[in-house]
Amino acid sequence: MVTPGTLFKASFDASKAFFRMPAEEFTQRTPVVSYAQPVMVPIRSIGSRHGERIATHLLALDAPDRYLRFGYAANDEQIRRYVDGLNFERDEIFGIYNRRLELIAMAHLAFSSDPELKSCAEFGVSVLAKARGRGYGARLYDRAVMHARNDGIDIMFIHALSENTAMLRIASKAGARIERDGSESEAYLTLPPADLDSRMTEMVEEQLAQTDYRLKVQAKKFWDFLTALQKVGHGVRE
Repeated sequence: MVTPGTLFKASFDASKAFFRMPAEEFTQRTPVVSYAQPVMVPIRSIGSRHGERIATHLLALDAPDRYLRFGYAANDEQIRRYVDGLNFERDEIFGIYNRRLELIAMAHLAFSSDPELKSCAEFGVSVLAKARGRGYGARLYDRAVMHARNDGIDIMFIHALSENTAMLRIASKAGARIERDGSESEAYLTLPPADLDSRMTEMVEEQLAQTDYRLKVQAKKFWDFLTALQKVGHGVRE
């Protein structure tokens, strides 16, 4: 497990890049990098005020990705209904933002509303095509596992299409048991009880993610201001 000291160092190193021009990010020439070494990925809990960004993220998925995420070819209206029906009080939504404050990856940890299944939770994840190859899906899964442990969940499962090999691979690497039934599969992961390490690590990770987000907000405001200033200067010269 990543230690708080490692998290602080990684957060400090990552903050050096905040004030680069946002246009450098995710250009067509930017190669997709598969990191061999652990890298700090700020993952923050998302509240209801981010509902529109969640909708924008899901609506940006193409038809095949929507099919894998929801198990059916969800149209725009169905996605809107899904977002409107999110229960932010009961469930947990986790997200990864880029420096443009675009939600590039998100996970939904849904807790059971059945009193007899209070110790169960379901995991779902989506990553924009331009942000893949960076291990974000696995990072979100690990983050959800840690939160579920700390919230007293015993079993976390994934209901996915059998062809969603990427998602099933993430669960399998984490030690989940995979059961396939034709076109659908279930992945079950039995969670150990929470301990001091898991609670402290989640607290530190969440605090760093919130700080990271605030820095990105400030950086975006700075670049928006500078861009507006440059436009004014250009107009004066003309």
